[in-house]
Amino acid sequence: MKLKLDENLSRHLKPALAALGNDVLTAADEGLLSQPDSAIASAARTEDRPLLTLDLHFSDIRRFPPGTHPGIILFRPSTLGPLEVNRFITSFVRHQDLLPFAHCLVIAEADRIRIRRPD
Repeated sequence: MKLKLDENLSRHLKPALAALGNDVLTAADEGLLSQPDSAIASAARTEDRPLLTLDLHFSDIRRFPPGTHPGIILFRPSTLGPLEVNRFITSFVRHQDLLPFAHCLVIAEADRIRIRRPD
């Protein structure tokens, strides 16, 4: 699956997700570091890549309504240490079929997954 990683995720996550068979681009790969969320979202939309992020701004459905993007997966791990975050996201991608999350806002927490689908 094609995925885009927001700039707030560790660069070490890219090879871990690629090892699971994903085609992964990061905001850094495209020179989008320190760019506004709208620029990162636009790049993900243009490339038809769901965006993986820790940034709560992407959960604002007024700015990023479900159905207007290829999908946003917001991760909310119980701790924000880089190794734990990488494990959490890698485990999620390994164990979840991401296709049903297309065009949705997904909030992945340690004990549940919330999905906001297009209207």
